[in-house]
Amino acid sequence: MLKKKGVLIITILAAVLIFVTVVAESTYDTLYSYLKMSSDVAYRIKSRYVDEIDSKTLIDSGIRGMLDILDPFSEYLEAKDYDLLQEMTSGKYSGLGMSIMQKEGVIIIVAPMEGTPAYRMGLRAGDKILKINGKSTTGMSTSEASSLMRGPAGTTVTLTIGRESVEEPLEYTIERAVIEIKTVPFYGAFEKNGQKLGYVRLARFGEEANAELDAAFTDLLKQNVKGIIFDLRANGGGLLDQAVKVSNYFLAKGSEVTSTKGRTMDQDRTLFANNDPLIPPDLPVVVLVNEMSASASEIVAGAVQDWDRAVIIGNTTFGKGLVQQVYPLGQDAALKLTTAKWYVPSGRCIQKDIRSTRHPESLIDSTLADSMTFDTTSAKGRSNKSKEVYHTKGGRIVYGGGGVVPDVVVEDARLNALELNLERLSMFFDFAVKYANENPKTPEDFEVTPQLIDQFRQYLKDKKFSYKSELELDLEKLEKTIIEQKKEAEYAKALADIRAQIEIDKEQQFNQSLDYISRSIKRDILTNLYGEKAVYRQIMLKKDPYIDKAVEILTSPKEYSAILEGGARR
Repeated sequence: MLKKKGVLIITILAAVLIFVTVVAESTYDTLYSYLKMSSDVAYRIKSRYVDEIDSKTLIDSGIRGMLDILDPFSEYLEAKDYDLLQEMTSGKYSGLGMSIMQKEGVIIIVAPMEGTPAYRMGLRAGDKILKINGKSTTGMSTSEASSLMRGPAGTTVTLTIGRESVEEPLEYTIERAVIEIKTVPFYGAFEKNGQKLGYVRLARFGEEANAELDAAFTDLLKQNVKGIIFDLRANGGGLLDQAVKVSNYFLAKGSEVTSTKGRTMDQDRTLFANNDPLIPPDLPVVVLVNEMSASASEIVAGAVQDWDRAVIIGNTTFGKGLVQQVYPLGQDAALKLTTAKWYVPSGRCIQKDIRSTRHPESLIDSTLADSMTFDTTSAKGRSNKSKEVYHTKGGRIVYGGGGVVPDVVVEDARLNALELNLERLSMFFDFAVKYANENPKTPEDFEVTPQLIDQFRQYLKDKKFSYKSELELDLEKLEKTIIEQKKEAEYAKALADIRAQIEIDKEQQFNQSLDYISRSIKRDILTNLYGEKAVYRQIMLKKDPYIDKAVEILTSPKEYSAILEGGARR
C-alpha cells in the first residue's frame, strides 16, 4: 500500500509540474513531452526497480540532474542548505556564538565570539567539547556538533569541556541567544607616515552591511582621517542591494552602480546611487581585493574603479558576474537559479569562463550567500590580451571577463611546505592555547622574542611534528624507481647523502620562515587572549603587505592622482 502511495505521489507531482509549466502554450510542447517521459521514468523506477527507492531521493536526484547542465552557482537547496543561506544572508542564528573545528576526532573551540553566551560563560579557544547534553562528541562532525548546540533562544544546552591544565572535565549549562554575525568585524583609525588613516574590513554583504558600515565610516570621519582603506579581501559577496548601497558611500548621487541583463524583461534593470555619498569626494580611498573577492565585492570594486573614485590594490578578483535568484520550493527547500549577468558602469561584465566547473574540486564556503570555486591565479598571471577593452570615466583602460584587475598589484606570498603543514596540523593554534593558559597576563602589545621561538621549537619536538618537503616527495619517487629497477645497493650512499642534506635544508627552512612563524604565533596568542580585533590592531595594521601599499599610496597625493589619471598598472 505504501509503495502504491509513493508511486501516486510522484505521478501527482509530475502532473502538477507539467500543468504549471506548459499552461497550454504550444511553445512548450517539446518540454511537455520530455516532462511526460520523466514522469514515466520516475513511475517505472518507483514501481519496478529491484530495490525500493525513497520518493524524495528520486525527485531530488532528478532535480540535481537538471541543474547539472547549468552553471555551478545554480543550486537545489535542501532544508539545511536553505536554512544556512538564510542565516548567512541575515547574519543571525540562535546558539552559543563560537567557531569550532574537528581535530583527531575531537571537537575543539577555535574562538568564542565577543559578547555571546559562549564568551560570557568563559569558554576558551582550545577547549575540547567532550559531550553535548551528555552525548559524546568523539568522531562527531562539526556540522552535527553545531546542530546540537543550536536551538531556540532562551533554551539551554549543557557542554562537558576538557581544558588544558585542568584535570577534571568542566560542565557548563549555557542559555542560547540570538547571535549576530558582524559584517564589519573590525574598523579603526591608525597613524602611519605621519597621517591618520581609516581602515574598514567588510566580511560579507549581508542584510546589516549598510547599517554597520554607516556606523564605521561616520566614526572614522569624526576622527578626521585623511584617507580610507576599504578591505574586501576574501569577501565572497552576498546581497545585490547591499552592494549598491555600499557603492553609494563613495559614488555621487545618480551615478550608475551596476546593470543586470537576463532572458526576461524583469531581469533587465540599471541600479544607481540614490543618495549623496557619506565619504567626501576629495577624501582618498583605496579598496583591497584578492582572488577570493567575488560577486558583490566585484560590483563595488568595479563601480568605484570605473568612476575613478578609488585605487584598487591587490590581486585579480574571482570573476563572478552572475545574479542568482532564490525561489522557495515549499517550506523546506529552494532553487537558487542564475537569472542574469551584471555589468559595471563601463559596460564590462567581469564573469570568467566557468565551463566545465559544475563539479569543482574545491569549494569555498565563506559564510556568505554565495558558494563558489576560486581560481588562485595571480593578477600578473592572467593575460589581458584576449579580453575586451573598456574605459573608465577618465579614460583609463579596464578589461571585461575574468575578474576586476587591480590598479596596483600586490602578490600573495606562497606558503612553503613547512608553513603549510604547521597550519594544517594546527601547531600554531595548539601552542597558543598552551602558552595562553600558562601566561594569561601577556600584554596585547607583546613581541615574539627569540626565547618564544625556542619554546615553539621545543613544542614541535615534544609533539613529534614532522613533514615532508618538496624535495623529500621527489626523493620518494626516485627511490621507488630505483627499487623497481633493483638498484638499491648502487645508490644507497647517494640516497643517504641526499636525505642528510634534506634534513639540513629543513632546518634552514625554519630559519627562512621565521617572519611567517613569528607572525602566526602572535596571531594565535592574540586571538586566544584578546580576540580577533587584537589581530587587526597589532598585526594587520602594522605589518600587512596590502595595507602597507595602501598607506604608501594614500600618503602620496601625487602617486594617488597619477594612478587615477591614467597611470599604467604596476
